Amino acid sequence: MLSAAVQRHVALMRACGFVFDEQAERLADYAAFAERRGESHVRTATVLAWSRKGASPQRRRTLYLTVRRFALAAVAEDARHQVPPPDLLPRATRQRPAPYIYAPDEVASLVAVADRCASRRCRVPGQYRVLFGLLAATGMRISEALGLDIADVAPDGLLIREAKRRGRRLLPLHPTVETVLKAHLDRRAWIPDVSGAMFLGDRGGRLSEGTVRGTFRRMLALTGLTGAAHGGRNPRIHDLRHTFAVRSLEACAAERGAVARHMVALSSWLGHVNIVDTYWYLEGTPAVLGRIAASTEAFAAGDRP
Repeated sequence: MLSAAVQRHVALMRACGFVFDEQAERLADYAAFAERRGESHVRTATVLAWSRKGASPQRRRTLYLTVRRFALAAVAEDARHQVPPPDLLPRATRQRPAPYIYAPDEVASLVAVADRCASRRCRVPGQYRVLFGLLAATGMRISEALGLDIADVAPDGLLIREAKRRGRRLLPLHPTVETVLKAHLDRRAWIPDVSGAMFLGDRGGRLSEGTVRGTFRRMLALTGLTGAAHGGRNPRIHDLRHTFAVRSLEACAAERGAVARHMVALSSWLGHVNIVDTYWYLEGTPAVLGRIAASTEAFAAGDRP
């Protein structure tokens, strides 16, 4: 019975548009664990025992909360399910590094030197400038950009097939980006390669992430950005994605409802499975945080909109 309830829940989540692959595996494993104990409904003690398989406090809490969220839905159909308390397992300290938010002139400098830092054997002239410009203009992951094929350029934008957790999405492009991308595809068309990849490695086939990261280190050195991040760290390629998200939120209208709607749209654009991952970007957006703080103070003072 518990496995059947899990299967219905997974089907519902996927019908709502969630990828839900990792969560489905966790819930199926929990259901098998509980059923081996002779249980047909969620029991807090069993959830706690099952979550101990996590290798770290954060992992154990993640497993625990996955089942708790399932229980919140399952109890609406069957009151015999128990809903585990939300904070039975303590929150672990997050080790997520603070993002480096590039200034507009820093992004421009990186894009400008990209091809100077490429290997002399680079087969497609100008492709690194296009690659890093595309990352900055769309906020896509580096893995998604390197996974692009020529066939992924659609009339309405870029089809992201190699997304995290197998999700897919379509990214509309600004006309200026379309123009640059078209010029790149014209140059790419002259290079014979059976892979069909948009960005090519020096020896043929798809450009590798390791090669791109080596090029990026040279770009940081040439632009004076080596060690510019917090604690003397180097800014990362992934910080271009963070920068896109933060600048997008900063450009959002100040009205609270607009921020909420924008957050949902941004979550879909970035390909986040959980919108909580998108709300994290508020930490890197002082302008939006300031507006939220002002609205909260007004609400507390009784000045409700």
